[in-house]
Amino acid sequence: MTVEIYRDAWGVPHLRAADARELAHAQGLVTAHDRAWQLEVERHRARGTSAAFLGSDALGWDRFARQARLDDTARRCFTALERRDPETAAWVRAYVDGVNQGLPEGARRAPEFTTVGLAPGRWEPWTPLGVWLATHILFAGFPAKLWREEVVRHLGPDAVGLFATDGPGTSGSNGWLVTGERTATGGPVVAGDPHRYIEAPGVYQQIRLSCPEFDVIGLAVPGVPGIAHFGHTGTVAWSITNAMADYQDLYRERLRRTGDGGRVGDGVGAGGPVEALGPDGVWHPASRHTEIIEVADGDPVEVEVIETDRGPVVINGDVINGGTDPYGDGDGDTDSGSGDNADGGSGRDRGGDASTVPLSLRHPPRVTEDLGFSSLLPLLRARRVADVDRAFDDWAEPVNVVQAADAEGGLLHRVAGRVPVRSEENRTRIVNTWEPGHEWRGWYAPMPRGTVDDGIAVMANQRGPATPLGVEFAPPRRATRLRALLGTRLDWSAADMAALHMDTHLASAAPLLDHLAALDDLTPEAVSLRDRLLHWNRHMAADSTEAATYAAVRGAVVRRLAAHPALARLTEPRPYPEVFRPWLALVPRVAFALESLLRAEELYGIDRAEVVRAAVEEVAGDPPKGTWGDTHRLAPWRALPDPSYDEREPGLSGDHDCVLCTSAVPGLTDRAARGPAARYVWDVARRENSLWVVPFGASGVPDSPHHRDQLPLWVRGDLVPVVTDWTELMEDRTMTCEPYAASREAVHEQAVDGLGTVRVLRVDPDADLDVLHAWVTAERARFWGMGGFGREQVLETYRHLDSLDTHHAFLAVLDGRPAALFQTYEPAADRVSECYEVEPGDIGVHLLIAPAGAGDERPGYSSALLTAFTVYVMGVLDKRRVVVEPDPRNEKAIARLTRQGFVLGPPVVLPEIDLPEVHLPAKKAQLAFLTREAAGFQARGVRSAKGARRGA
Repeated sequence: MTVEIYRDAWGVPHLRAADARELAHAQGLVTAHDRAWQLEVERHRARGTSAAFLGSDALGWDRFARQARLDDTARRCFTALERRDPETAAWVRAYVDGVNQGLPEGARRAPEFTTVGLAPGRWEPWTPLGVWLATHILFAGFPAKLWREEVVRHLGPDAVGLFATDGPGTSGSNGWLVTGERTATGGPVVAGDPHRYIEAPGVYQQIRLSCPEFDVIGLAVPGVPGIAHFGHTGTVAWSITNAMADYQDLYRERLRRTGDGGRVGDGVGAGGPVEALGPDGVWHPASRHTEIIEVADGDPVEVEVIETDRGPVVINGDVINGGTDPYGDGDGDTDSGSGDNADGGSGRDRGGDASTVPLSLRHPPRVTEDLGFSSLLPLLRARRVADVDRAFDDWAEPVNVVQAADAEGGLLHRVAGRVPVRSEENRTRIVNTWEPGHEWRGWYAPMPRGTVDDGIAVMANQRGPATPLGVEFAPPRRATRLRALLGTRLDWSAADMAALHMDTHLASAAPLLDHLAALDDLTPEAVSLRDRLLHWNRHMAADSTEAATYAAVRGAVVRRLAAHPALARLTEPRPYPEVFRPWLALVPRVAFALESLLRAEELYGIDRAEVVRAAVEEVAGDPPKGTWGDTHRLAPWRALPDPSYDEREPGLSGDHDCVLCTSAVPGLTDRAARGPAARYVWDVARRENSLWVVPFGASGVPDSPHHRDQLPLWVRGDLVPVVTDWTELMEDRTMTCEPYAASREAVHEQAVDGLGTVRVLRVDPDADLDVLHAWVTAERARFWGMGGFGREQVLETYRHLDSLDTHHAFLAVLDGRPAALFQTYEPAADRVSECYEVEPGDIGVHLLIAPAGAGDERPGYSSALLTAFTVYVMGVLDKRRVVVEPDPRNEKAIARLTRQGFVLGPPVVLPEIDLPEVHLPAKKAQLAFLTREAAGFQARGVRSAKGARRGA
């Protein structure tokens, strides 16, 4: 494999390979070394197994992932990808192979694995698709439909518009394109910053991918090959923003268990086939099974997984848990006191309270078996805007607005993704399955296109080309501000764009300040506070005391509005799953809709002037003690919360509606959990002038110098140069893309169905010392008897073993990574011979399976490895019977052996051996035997390295 791995001064990997597939393998390897913990967290989240090591806090997500069938959807999409686009499928497999090769070393570097007792698992070919789906499944914000149902139920349909804004759980971005007529170089510049929950390690990975076909720099998603969102190929650059499209539907379902004719409602364990009522009035079979979620700090949880013709049932409410009849004929009357029907007077039966009926989710990848991965290779190969345009024709999930420009002057501003055509009610509300008219009728096409006006195109999640596809959009504040700033110059350079990233003007402060200006009869302290705010420049700068004061007043207004009886009814607890609660929390909804609520002509009888007055007096009586940055501090999400970081995280400028979008939740906290997950500036004409930065660094390893080295730059608004000259990079010799011990001759090699290729190698005590020492001294290997050994003791032990003709040690290497330690011995030359009658053709075996994560704890994994060894000793070495003597306390090993066909012999005590060169204490053991007949051994298909049968 011809691969070169380089790093720049910030540890950013630059990879060069002979072809795209080798490059994908190298990208997977590097990512596993740099981000092993992050990769494994994402893999487990996609499979719904994260509670097994993160505990009950992760149970809500795992339940959703199981019931939404994320892993199964990813598997289906990959199977379809193999059929439709085998080249891309093979490329994804190469990336996965690289990840699997790099994970053991990456996990050794990452202390989090030890903290939670997790070992890296095995990635499947569809795992990158699962990571992508789990990352984006909530992007379209289908839980907002739950919120709208609550608003309509309590306040009536007219209230929905008051809260229609970019709010809780939504991911947005800034993106802008400036044509050559407005730049100093005469070439376009593409820039922006995606806004997401800030995670540590970061959600984007700076990387360069180079082979004879392409040479691309960009921001990759760890766990996914290629560069999907933000890239520069040298002649064309592209970026995306969230289109805010609506393409996921929620359906009320009527379910029943067959047999007794009753509805689903007797609990998870009730069992029995399930049927769902369709729009044709007929009951149709639904798939149903149960799954067990392991919880690190609690009992296992059984989850019922049901899927109807619409899709997986993701919300069950009281129907699964038992309780009230959810299928009452309620007419949905509002309790707002208006007397109006909640459906605007239609009087239609909406099928009962949405929180107490099963709700199924229909979303494009589950329907089409396509996540859009066929776009990824064409994007890397793009040379012009037309190439990017064609690549995004295959884009599926999530729906984005794309901006691109090339060195020849080509421009692109379009929407990409897959949006179903269906009724307007589907887009805005939860719909009844049993009513006709809610089916999907194909796909929206052609996707809308935007314009580039006066040399400028700006997207900041506001209404734009995606307007026909969405329901709720961000207010136009950020987009308006960016366009105004960009319109002031005709000589923009890449370096100038950093100032735009950091703009802190808060236009949305106007309604609150207008209310403040109209107040009279305030206390002297409140008058002073008001006057300070009315003269404030409306910039949310970290060093501003006025910004801190404004935020305090705003928070007090939000809390008082949310507590008002007219709105407080929206806090009524609903039995929705935990994962959807951010969309249903009232205080964040009021906070992000505050501009609209303050400007509305009437707000359900709420005296807003009095609310603002009370808030100002409250803050005047206890004003903030410092600046905005003192409380507006970064609060990144970590899979393992680490309080030691909390007070170290920096104070930030910006706010939710600023171009510098660092989102707190007014009324709850000033801490910023969301913000720019990266910043980029692509100089299309001169790629070497491009710039970028991420919140933390290139490495996810805490003790790496590149773990948090970009954080100070990110806070200040500085950008890191993109290095394109290979001579300015440093070669990374700490990694190899070669499979483990690739040059070493195997004594046996075997392809095992459903597992991979197992190579059996003789142990080289010096070369394999790192692997051996890590395995035999681990707690899980306590029965191996070497728990306290140092490296020199382990080395001495295996050098002695290597010197013997009767005892031999082997490594099993599975798909390029060490998987098990396998030792053989002649029973007649071992102390075990004193405990049973040795027969001709006997061979003794010790087996230690390497640490394996949940991915490798699939049924048959250990047995498949043992089978490969059995084939070796009985086929290649031509032995008649295998003898093992595990510790009687090792019940798991004994159970595994009996399942493999071993017959238990008597428990014995192996005698002590006390010789000058070796001392072995007496040891209790459980003898077990496997004959050729019991193993069902057949020698056909055995493939061995020539001349590799040293020893017996």
